[in-house]
Amino acid sequence: MHDKIGIFVDSLALSSSQAQSVTSELEKDTNLEAFLRGSKHDPSGLITLACKTARASLGPDSVEQPADQTEVDANWSQACWFAPTCAVIPASTQDVSKTLKIVSFFQTKFAVRSGGHSPNPGWSSIEKPGVLIDLKKLNQITVSADKSVASLGPAGRWGDVFAALDPYGVSVIGGRIPQVGVGGLILGGIVTRFDLYTIPVKNIWYQVAIYTPDQAPAILDAFAEWQEKGASDVKSTVALIIALETVTVGLIYSIPAEKPAAFAPFYDIPAATVAVPPTNGTVLSLTQILGTTFSNTPMRHDYRGVSSRIDLQLYKDVYAFWREQAVEVHRATGANMTFTLQPIPVNLVDQGHAKGGNPLGLPRINHQCKNTIPMTDSIQSAEKLILLGWTTLVDWDNAKDDETVRAAPIATTNKWKELGEQRGSYIPFLFMNDGSRDQSPLSLYGSANIAKLKAVSQKYDSSQLFQNLQNDGFLLSTIDSTVSQPKVQTLNVS
Repeated sequence: MHDKIGIFVDSLALSSSQAQSVTSELEKDTNLEAFLRGSKHDPSGLITLACKTARASLGPDSVEQPADQTEVDANWSQACWFAPTCAVIPASTQDVSKTLKIVSFFQTKFAVRSGGHSPNPGWSSIEKPGVLIDLKKLNQITVSADKSVASLGPAGRWGDVFAALDPYGVSVIGGRIPQVGVGGLILGGIVTRFDLYTIPVKNIWYQVAIYTPDQAPAILDAFAEWQEKGASDVKSTVALIIALETVTVGLIYSIPAEKPAAFAPFYDIPAATVAVPPTNGTVLSLTQILGTTFSNTPMRHDYRGVSSRIDLQLYKDVYAFWREQAVEVHRATGANMTFTLQPIPVNLVDQGHAKGGNPLGLPRINHQCKNTIPMTDSIQSAEKLILLGWTTLVDWDNAKDDETVRAAPIATTNKWKELGEQRGSYIPFLFMNDGSRDQSPLSLYGSANIAKLKAVSQKYDSSQLFQNLQNDGFLLSTIDSTVSQPKVQTLNVS
């Protein structure tokens, strides 16, 4: 027992006085002795001792035991408001290393939080007995001398990132909501510094218009037409969010412009309200506008996602189905649910390959050539073979309504897959950040990618600490090793 404790304490690289204090505390703990001998022990007592060890090793300002209510309530969704045994708040990479050694030694269940925006219970929160590793002090933002790389701490918020990059005249691919954390959006695990390639984009064009629900079919027509034609201009993108009472369309062009031609399908549809008039602004100014639309009112939240090729009739059929579901769940519970279309252009896949690979298993589907291809009536040309991600955000108040509310987006994604498979337009891909707790985005990455990810995991986490002790999440350990490569028809048209 003493040898195991000694090796563990030595690994923490403490001062002599700290090491002596920690060693003395551990050697007199009979519950720890039973655990180290493989005898019956109290797991909750071990976690309490782990918290005390972290406090002695990192300092009193780095451990809250118990975590105060502000720490618990930092998660965006009320469904994730859990009180851990303690919250460990590392201030450096060295602190993170010590924390993980402590978690490993005591075999403590833990969760990791950067911004806490995941709505999935247990992903970035944990109940007693368990340790929350809160990375909120690791929020640094630096830019390389040549402005080609931005180095970000995991707990930075995207609004702060874009504000810091604005004076340099560059940006990065990141979250559109400024309150979202860096680490969770990029990866969801513990990385103490992300190095992101910058892009030379600062000045952009944008507008946001609001339409009425009866205009939804016309907006869907325009959206599909933009995907087929306008999206070939890679400077353009469209944000489309349909709610029960409104249809919001954001048009964004990555250079200053005057009424970009890529968005022509939308210009003849009269808006009920122009929330943001056509503006030549900046990435930062747009991010600040988006921040004003984000509600801080505590509620329960859920996401859900599914993907397909471009298929206008699929959009309309599922929209009609979704609306019936959304109206009924709103009537029964007061929940609000969105119908959101997110384009995934082939250029995004190409950029991923150019920057190192495609671990998500996104199919590369040519959408730029104009040959007609004999396929279903919904997919007539290679131009239409851009990917489309559907997602929803559901907000509600009462825990008693959880199952009733979540049944609506579950039914909608099932309907999307059902109709998409019938029409030949379903794509087996799920953007992880839109995945709900019962979905399995990793299982859709394909067997080759999963094998590679597992090899990386074994290389850098040989004890599989993150797979076995991390509280919850989309973990490799939950994926069947026999998962097959998704079958996706990829066209190569000359």
